[in-house]
Formats: sequence, C-alpha cells, structure tokens
Amino acid sequence: MNRNTHDTEQAPTPEDELARILELTDLDLDYTDLEDSLKDLSKLAAHVAGTEISLVNLIDSYTQWSVSHFGHHIDQTPREETICQYTILDDQELEVPHLQQDSRFKDKEFVTSNPELNYYLGIPLSTPDGNRIGALCVLDTESRELTPEKIELLKIISNEIVNRLQSIHEINQLKQTLDNISDLPKKVLHDIKGPVGGIIGLTDIMKDEVEKENLEDIIELIELINKGGKSVLELADELLSVDPGNSQNGVPDPKDHEFNLVLLRDKLKKLFTPQAKSKGVNLQITVSGKNQQLPFPKQKLLQIIGNLTSNAIKFTPEEGNVAVKLDLEKPGQPKADSSHHLLISVKDTGVGMDQEQVKKIQDQDTNMKSRSTDGTRGEKGYGFGIQLVKHLVQTLDGQLEVTSEKGKGSEIKVLIPMSL
Repeated sequence: MNRNTHDTEQAPTPEDELARILELTDLDLDYTDLEDSLKDLSKLAAHVAGTEISLVNLIDSYTQWSVSHFGHHIDQTPREETICQYTILDDQELEVPHLQQDSRFKDKEFVTSNPELNYYLGIPLSTPDGNRIGALCVLDTESRELTPEKIELLKIISNEIVNRLQSIHEINQLKQTLDNISDLPKKVLHDIKGPVGGIIGLTDIMKDEVEKENLEDIIELIELINKGGKSVLELADELLSVDPGNSQNGVPDPKDHEFNLVLLRDKLKKLFTPQAKSKGVNLQITVSGKNQQLPFPKQKLLQIIGNLTSNAIKFTPEEGNVAVKLDLEKPGQPKADSSHHLLISVKDTGVGMDQEQVKKIQDQDTNMKSRSTDGTRGEKGYGFGIQLVKHLVQTLDGQLEVTSEKGKGSEIKVLIPMSL
C-alpha cells in the first residue's frame, strides 16, 4: 500500500540511517562512472512505466546522486530538495500522482519550472541486508496511474540495479587484489556468477510472459538486461581464467583502482563544483608537494573527502570560501606498513563551532544517533556526515583533527597512511 501524502517540516530520516549510509559507503562507488552499467535499466524502467523520465538515484548524507538517467539529465540534487528522500523511509513504493497539488513538492523547482513534473513513483533500492541506499524513480509531466503488474516489473528492475552495483563493487575489490589472487577471491567470483545467472534466467521468464501481450519494446529492453548480465558473467569468467603468476595474462590494469593527487583533485572538482556554484560558494581544490603523480589506493577517499566538502559547503554562507588541500608526503618516521601519508585539509569560512561542539565531534561514538544542525540556507541535517568520516578514517588507521571558531569557520584535517 502506498503512503499517504503529509506535511513535514523536518527532514525525513530513516530509522536505520547510519547502517544505510555505512552500507552505501562500503560499496565504494564512483558516482560518475555508473551510467554505462545502468543506462539500459533506467531506459527499461521508463518504457515499462510509460513515463517520460526515469532516474537511478543513490542518496548519501547530503546529496542525491543520479547515477543513471533517461529522458532528463541531472547529476545531483541536494537531498532535502528530493522526493526520493521519502521513498527510502520504508520498503514500500511511493507514488505521488499529483506533485503540483502535494504540499511537500508543489513549490519545488522541478515542479514549478522545467521540466514541470506532476507524477512520481519511486521504488527503494534495497540491499540484501535491508538497507535502502537509494531509489529507482519514474516521473512524468502528466499524472497517471500504474498497474500493479507494472509496479512489480519496476521492482524487478530495482533488484537488478542493486545486483549490478554489488557486482561492480566485488569485481573492483578483486581487481585491487588480483596480484595476490587466492581461493577466496575466486570463490567470490563464483558467488557473483550465481545471482547474475539467476537474473538472466528471470529475464527469460519475463520475456515469455510479456510476449503474450506483444509488448515488443519491453521485450527488446529485457534482452538488453540479459545481455548486460551476460557481460558481467563473461568478466567473471575472464578473471577466473587469469593465471595469478602471469601479470600479462588478461590482468585488468590496476591503475583503474588507484588515484594520484591530480586525478583525485579533478574527480572532486567534477563532483562538488555544482554544489558550490548552486550556493554561491567559492570552492578551491589544490594539490601540493612533489608526489602529485604517485599512485595510491582509492580506499573510500571519495566518500571521506566528499562528506567533508559537502559539510563545509552546507555551513558556509553565500560568497564564502571552501578550500580543499591534498598532499602526499613521506613522514619523518613512517609506519612499517606505510611509505607515505595522504594529508587532507578542508577549511571553510562558515558559521564555525564552539569548543563544546568540536569536542563532541572528536569524542563521539560513531554509533551515536544524533541529528546535525541545519545549513546556512536551511539545508536539512541528517546527523551522520562527520560521524561517517570519522568511522572511515579510523578503519584506515588514520587520524582526524578538528579546529574551529564560532562565526569564523572550521578546518578538518585528515591523515591517512598509504601503502604504496
């Protein structure tokens, strides 16, 4: 049963928000690189629903990332401005037949101006652990009503989206350790083959069913899903056939899973410049030192720096400054397992914090379920951005330091050992 519309002043937050955010982070996805892997599914969703637009959205602490889109190109939206923030509240689909009459959405820019949307249906993207990391949504300028059969097809598509995201994560993990491939990663590859093979079988069944109704377009698009699933299986077979003693025998280029300072800077600019421009904040991302081209593991760096940068933009007023500085240094007394340290500094001219707030961040348990404050434009707080960063830094044996002064801004420094 769909939820009824209702007014809300507070940003809606799932009860399991911290677990949800942690699982999305553990997938360690690059939101700019997922379109090719998911575009057939977003196109299929729009055709099944008969809508003009379909989006695959992943929702982190601050931002909704549209990682695949059909009919309307958009890369990111502030979380508090989205409809999908309501979809991830529980496991049921959310249908809003008349956006222009719904008090929550009628004044949103996507309703009042281009594309002037009036219909929405969202399906949560739920992982096997039950965490809703985002939503598949279909939208239109005209109101409509989807049949239960079409909604069930959209749920099948949403499950395949989650399967692909998890397969991408597993394959990326295996590529990173391929030089030391063992029975365990081979087992994981076999585990990929099973569920993906099941999806291929499921699409064959779907094809047989819809053929009875002569839905030719849907049949064609389901065949695309089948083809996409087979390509993942072929990649798994390729990896399984690799001789771990021969680095030239089909081994994927490890550079696909590494950053250097220049690449990391350019990626951060692509992801977060739109947020800064939208708010009128001057964002500068710079690199320094002699090791700008030295490769190092990605290991959730986009999630760490991204959360710090989004948080800084959120608490910096218009015409303020956010400066991100990156450096890779060889410490004076390096750890035995590390040859360098990655230094990250995110400094803003925002509202700042008093010393009690700073101490709370430094001392707080990452399992605390506290709610953050709102931003300078009323952006809603979801409570886990800095907690998440602290958790990730700790898992990487790093250090986090916060300095701030009320009314003058804040600086967060992170030091992460890098085994190169």
